[in-house]
Amino acid sequence: MMSKKIIVLISLFALTSCKYYSFTGADIGNAETFQVNYFQNNAQLVEPGIDRDFTLQLQDLILSQTSLSLTNSNADLIYEGEITRYYVAPMTATADDRAAQNRLTIEVNVRYYNTLEPEKDFEKKFSFYFDFPANQQLTGATRDEAVTEVFTRITQDIFNASLTNW
Repeated sequence: MMSKKIIVLISLFALTSCKYYSFTGADIGNAETFQVNYFQNNAQLVEPGIDRDFTLQLQDLILSQTSLSLTNSNADLIYEGEITRYYVAPMTATADDRAAQNRLTIEVNVRYYNTLEPEKDFEKKFSFYFDFPANQQLTGATRDEAVTEVFTRITQDIFNASLTNW
């Protein structure tokens, strides 16, 4: 009988504490809202549309992994920044000195503001890459796959840095 009461109390505590800590490891504290300002593409090589794609992918990740509500202004947590690098470079060579593999690298500068806990604010650069065969052009499906994979990694790193204290 006593063990059932303890189990019920522990269950209730676990359910009510999820507002502050999620199953994804996110520690949102007392925050209820977040906003992701539009990330401008300031890279020397401008790939059209990736600024919008990145902004939306970061919003979607935070929405899916926290109980925070998305807002356009006066949020508890604010993300802003710009895409600073987008470049392709050869990575490996063949025996006759031709590129065998290329690498797309994207870098994003992020400013994160926690209006409830300003000591958690930061400005930091995040980057990741995608390798692809040199005989493929970075267009169409290859480009979409590369950008999606790079942004998935970068947005997860931003999430971890801002909301999991990793």
